[in-house]
Amino acid sequence: MVVKVYGAAYASPKRVLVCLVEKEVDFETIPIDLFKGEHKHPEFLKLQPFGTVPLIQDGDYTLYESRAIIRYYAEKYKSQGTALLGKTIEERGLVEQWLEVEAHNFHPPLNNLVLHILFASALGFPSDPKVIQESEEKLGKVLDIYEERLSKSKYLAGDFFSLADLSHLPFTQYMVTLLGKEYLIKDRKHVSAWWNDISNRPSWKKVLEFGTPF
Repeated sequence: MVVKVYGAAYASPKRVLVCLVEKEVDFETIPIDLFKGEHKHPEFLKLQPFGTVPLIQDGDYTLYESRAIIRYYAEKYKSQGTALLGKTIEERGLVEQWLEVEAHNFHPPLNNLVLHILFASALGFPSDPKVIQESEEKLGKVLDIYEERLSKSKYLAGDFFSLADLSHLPFTQYMVTLLGKEYLIKDRKHVSAWWNDISNRPSWKKVLEFGTPF
């Protein structure tokens, strides 16, 4: 049965799409226009009571939150496509560790930059230069830690591509394109090599055919 992915035009759902491509799982996309408030329609809220994307429907199974979804599919289809969880329990532990780092250390300052540089006016609040500066500084410090880690291994969890790397793709794409903050990547030799590697994977190029994240 084909997986339905809601809101594929946006960044977080693209985590799900690239995971499904890596795992060779068929899917279809269901557009949701956040700017028109379609995520707040009663029909959608019955499926996702918090009114955010992504949301997947897989037969009669419904799941939301992008990192929960990619963990689910990486486990459900671990015998096909790319092994995204590692091959040992120790590797799995490192994948989970760096997924948590992405969610709690990398994503928050980058998300602040996205909101205040790209979407403030559309969302009806003033862009705050102080928030932008502080978030950029925080992100730089996080990437310094990534630089140290990636000087010792090709990918975040080891010498294998995993969910930990995959989860960075959509919002880092913002950073190097629409935000104009590519220097944060390029100024760090090992981070730059890592980004060049993961952003050139065929799966991510296929996902970008659905449009640059916005």
